[in-house]
Amino acid sequence: MHGSQMIYAILLILSQGCDPALTALFTPPRPVLGRYEACPDARAIEAVIAADRDTHFGAVEETDWLAAFGSAGPYDRSRVARLYGGLGVHIARGWRADGNRFESVTLISPFPDASFTRLQPGTLVIRFAL
Repeated sequence: MHGSQMIYAILLILSQGCDPALTALFTPPRPVLGRYEACPDARAIEAVIAADRDTHFGAVEETDWLAAFGSAGPYDRSRVARLYGGLGVHIARGWRADGNRFESVTLISPFPDASFTRLQPGTLVIRFAL
């Protein structure tokens, strides 16, 4: 990645920001250790993976919404089920370590908006940092 491309990628990531509402819905409410954040990204899952050279990702897999989001967060499962209908969800799981910091990263695409009224075409990046 060239200098101007790197700056653009960093600005794009920073402009996305993390969403406290999505974090509250799709992650455990009070983790014993570490912290969670859920950050929407407008890019496709493959583009998120390609831009993140520090995270070791597994293959992108297709699964159902429950396998993607799990049961740890307090989201409304019936509304999410209706929203996805029979659609599959693409996920990729990865990790990165930097000194004493460890992050587990889950990418989910498409993902629901916080009001469960539509699926977003980008990727939801859920990070758990220790």
